[in-house]
Amino acid sequence: MGWNEERVTLLRKLWAEGLSASQIAKQLGGVTRNAVIGKVHRLGLAGRATPSRPAKRPVRTARPRIVGPTSPRMRPQMTSPAVPMPQLDPIRLGDGKTVSVLTLTESMCKFPIGDPTDADFAFCGRSSSFGVYCADHARVTYQPSQAKKRRAAGEPDELRRMLRLSAM
Repeated sequence: MGWNEERVTLLRKLWAEGLSASQIAKQLGGVTRNAVIGKVHRLGLAGRATPSRPAKRPVRTARPRIVGPTSPRMRPQMTSPAVPMPQLDPIRLGDGKTVSVLTLTESMCKFPIGDPTDADFAFCGRSSSFGVYCADHARVTYQPSQAKKRRAAGEPDELRRMLRLSAM
């Protein structure tokens, strides 16, 4: 259906009342929302008398949190002490330099010593007997999981589960 003078007049009236393009298209019938927007643009009716924005909802204020007493979380005692970090200096090669990425071989310990951004950064360089690390660094690096430590300490799974549930 085309735009005749009667429909254009009705379009102008509805647009001035603040109806949306979808609402105008429904009232006119036979045109789409995009057709209404295009006609409004061609007629230069961009300015409205009243905006067709929905009313703003009142802003809710957040409820204050009620902080009450809570039960302390029960943590099982760790029976095995933490493994102390060995203070090993990197070995020096025949020319007096420490082991770097370029001088590492497959049989050397690849444990990093120092800050990688420093000039004195090096690798351990001792003979690797446990994978890629020497015995001292392997002891520090390869730690059993907490679950394995608890099982080794003799704490049964059922007791662990009950303690976890009671702490909630």
